[in-house]
Formats: sequence, C-alpha cells, structure tokens
Amino acid sequence: MANRLFQGVVHQMRDAVDRTVGVIDETFTIIACSELGLIGQPVDITAADITVSADLFTRGNYTYKPFGTAGNPEYVMFVEGTDQQAVKYVSLMAVALINVKQYFDEKFDRSNFVKNVILDNILPGDIYIKARELRFNMEAAHAVLLIRMITRNDVSVYDVIQNLFPDKQKDFIINISETEIALVKETRSNIEAKDLEKLARSIVDTLSSEFYVHAVVGIGSTVEGVRELAKSFKEAQIALEVGKVFDTEKTIISYDNLGIARLIYQLPTTLCDTFLREVFKRGSIESLDQETLFTIQKFFENNLNVSETSRKLFVHRNTLVYRLEKIKKLTGLDLREFEHAIVFKIALMVKKYLSANPVKF
Repeated sequence: MANRLFQGVVHQMRDAVDRTVGVIDETFTIIACSELGLIGQPVDITAADITVSADLFTRGNYTYKPFGTAGNPEYVMFVEGTDQQAVKYVSLMAVALINVKQYFDEKFDRSNFVKNVILDNILPGDIYIKARELRFNMEAAHAVLLIRMITRNDVSVYDVIQNLFPDKQKDFIINISETEIALVKETRSNIEAKDLEKLARSIVDTLSSEFYVHAVVGIGSTVEGVRELAKSFKEAQIALEVGKVFDTEKTIISYDNLGIARLIYQLPTTLCDTFLREVFKRGSIESLDQETLFTIQKFFENNLNVSETSRKLFVHRNTLVYRLEKIKKLTGLDLREFEHAIVFKIALMVKKYLSANPVKF
C-alpha cells in the first residue's frame, strides 16, 4: 500500500520540484520515484548511513532524509542535488509523506480495530489502549446496521455502502462475509429507532432500485462507548435471525422492536417443546387445517373482534363462531377470551420458531 501511496504523492510533486525525487524502503530499493524507470533499482546506501546520520546525509549527487513513524526510520526520502534547495525539498517532502502515510494507516487500522471489536476478536483490556492510540472517539454513540444480501449480482455492495456513507472518520463499513456487511454508524445518543429505520430504508431502496440487489437490514440498539459495539452488532444479528422466522415480509428489522419474538428466540428448545405439549394437551396443533389457521390469524389481526373478522373473511358471523368453537373443542382454548388468545398466539410463534431452527448468537 505504501508504494502506491508514495508514488501518488511523488507524481503530484514532480512538476513542482524540477529534480529527481523518490522514496527508498528498508531493503534500500526505490519504491517510488519521479523517474519511473528507477523504481525497483537498489541504492548504494547502508543501515550505517541512516544510523550515523540521524537526519540528513548526502551520497554522490543526492540528498537523503530518513523518515518513519514513532521515530523509526522505515523509509528514506531522496532528492537530486546537495545544495540548500535540495535540503529544503527533501525535508518538506519527508514531512508530507509521513503525514499522508500516518493518515491512511490510521484510517485502515481504525476499520480493523472496529471489526475486531464487533467480532470479539480483541481482549477487553486492549480495547481502550488501542482506541487511544488510534484517537478513536470512545464516548460517541454508535448503532450497528447489518446488511444481508438475499440476491446478488456483479455490483460491489461494499462500494455502494461506502459511497452512501463517505465520512470515514465516523462511519465504518466492514465486510463480515460474502453476503453480509456491517455499517457502524455514529449517531446521537438520543436517536429514535424510527430514524435508524429510515436510514436502513434508504440503503435497502438504493440497492433495490439502482442496483437490483435485494437486501434486508438488522438494526442493533444505540450504544455508548467502544466496548458496547459488539453488543449492538450481536443485536443486529439477532434481529435478522428473528425476522427470518417471525417477520419474513419485512426488510428492516430493529432489535428494539422485536417484542415477544426476542423472548422466544432466547428460550431453550426443550422448554419450547414442553410449553407446546402443555398448551395442546387435548390435541396437537398439527390437527388444525390451513383454513382454521388462517381464520385464527385474521381473528388476531382484528383484535379478537368477531363481527369485524367475519366481515373481513366474507363469512357469516355464525360461521366464524362455529370455527372458534371447533378450535376450542380441539385445543381447549377459547380464543374469544383474552388470556386464552394470548397463550395460543405465543404457542403459534413457538411452533414457528421450532420449525425454523434459526442460528443463535
């Protein structure tokens, strides 16, 4: 990376400095130069030259200046000539190159740092030390949005997301897998869930309308402090998995709005099996046909209102009452009673959860 970075700067300076300029690496090989033909050529200097001459030194018709990070001379800048003008050029260019490299290294390291934090690949005690080294804002509020591609094409979704959120000092776009990208977004500490959902909607709509990529987004809760980033990331993962089971039609799933589905997701499967057996003592849930299950769904959607449900189903009120009595006979649960309806609703969700067998985090 340093080769390309240095060559870009040297190329831009070529016209301003009417001399041959370049950079040498620790193997004393030219890695960037205004004269392209010299790149890759060895230079007749040694480690002793750098050690003895802590700052500037000359060899032949060139002036050299070692530079690097934290006082470590990883590279050597050189300029043609040994006069005072050459000394000024090499000093200024060394300062420019080390600052450019530090900026890009910091940006690259920050992304790696954030990735290691959200994936729990860094010891808790090292998080604050590394954050201070990288000047990472440890007190800022962040939320993690996990973007999962359902359908793909040749478009680089990573680049698309990067263009949507160009502030690389505050927002971090991280490849998690071939189909998942995490957006670690700096936010206000009091940001509302609907604002994050609006942000996620813009991502989904852009990918769908402009690049024909179908994606879903899981949103973790807003957290403060760098250590809590992993928590928000896991919540975004859970949101996607729970949504895959209970909200298959949704493309935006927020962890804060999962409701009872989150509780069911966290239950052991053995406990779920026991619950279903207790609820359906008088008959298995499999004994209910699709028409009956559809009737139950509409009954719940219309807040247990018999008249409204019968109207929506285009059936006589007595027909709906007959179906509800049939359900009561099979299961022992009268859905017209609120407590029975709650138990039945939860039982249906538990059954759906066991059938889906989602990944747990």
